[in-house]
Amino acid sequence: MALAGSPRAKKGILERLDSGEVVIGDGSFLITLEKRGYVKAGLWTSEAVVEHPNAVRQLHMEFLRAGSNVMQTFTFSASEDKMESQWEAVNTAACDLAREVANKGDALVAGGICQTSLYKHHKDEARIKKLFRLQLEVFVRKNVDFLIAEYFEHAEEAVWAVEVLKEARKPVAATMCIGPEGDMHGVTPGECAVKLVKAGASIVGVNCRFGPWTSLKTMRLMKEGLWAAGLKAHLMVQPLGFHMPDCGKGGFVDLPEYPFALEPRVATRWDIQKYAREAYNLGIRYIGGCCGFEPYHIRAIAEELAPERGFLPLSSDKHGSWGSGLNTHTKPWIRARARREYWENLLPASGRPFCPSLSKPDA
Repeated sequence: MALAGSPRAKKGILERLDSGEVVIGDGSFLITLEKRGYVKAGLWTSEAVVEHPNAVRQLHMEFLRAGSNVMQTFTFSASEDKMESQWEAVNTAACDLAREVANKGDALVAGGICQTSLYKHHKDEARIKKLFRLQLEVFVRKNVDFLIAEYFEHAEEAVWAVEVLKEARKPVAATMCIGPEGDMHGVTPGECAVKLVKAGASIVGVNCRFGPWTSLKTMRLMKEGLWAAGLKAHLMVQPLGFHMPDCGKGGFVDLPEYPFALEPRVATRWDIQKYAREAYNLGIRYIGGCCGFEPYHIRAIAEELAPERGFLPLSSDKHGSWGSGLNTHTKPWIRARARREYWENLLPASGRPFCPSLSKPDA
């Protein structure tokens, strides 16, 4: 199969999804850049776009080569309440970096906002909407292609975010960081999806907090909720790149390994190929990842769905399908691993004989 070709005239996000095209999102920025030494854990703010633009640019490029169709602005927690005087410079620089890389391929730029630090304490709708609107003004000035409201654990605040983003008259996607139990006020996934669509979101789903399999369960509930309400929307999923079957309602942030000892839980590329196929079979057409989703994970999505998309990502030039590159190895037992059946059925060991396979959430 051919690799992705040179950039063509770009179709918009809804044009792509309406035609049944698979849109591949990007992956981890905060967790990945923290590991690389450019983000500080805690508030998880995104000033790296100003302080270390080359690091952010490089990560965008890695996701583009891996098959991402969307360069999401690295503006997580880049609202005025969290970044004070830096917020505008960060949002502006993030838009410029995302556009620079998107222009090198068939990728769109999505301006992203997330939940504020105010909602849990004040629930001041006017004040919170003002924070969203400040970021939106930058996205409009920089002419992003569409908008994403992501990482919301309360449906009400997510609805407020969608209402503000709709003011720009650009397509809006909205994803919540919830599991099958619903938001932190007990609003079910199906009800969350209905609220978001009624607020004006054209694309709805979940991101972060939970692993691929739990997130797909939540997506199924969202899909059922929309169907029961007689509503239609495109579906989007961007889970963690970690195995998290032991999460509680709050997701991985409540596990004792968060955030500095998550490595034993990393999903393999083969896990992600299975996730991509299951997401596709569920009817989801915007498929990506969040924290822990490295470029090779995104490539796994692109390779699994290459038959539907009609091409492979650029980075597949250095990756044989299902380990086929191992055919050239000098050791026969390693050459024997160059087949799909081997990797699909492997139960990888952790190398940690005295560690439990599951943890207990702290909250």
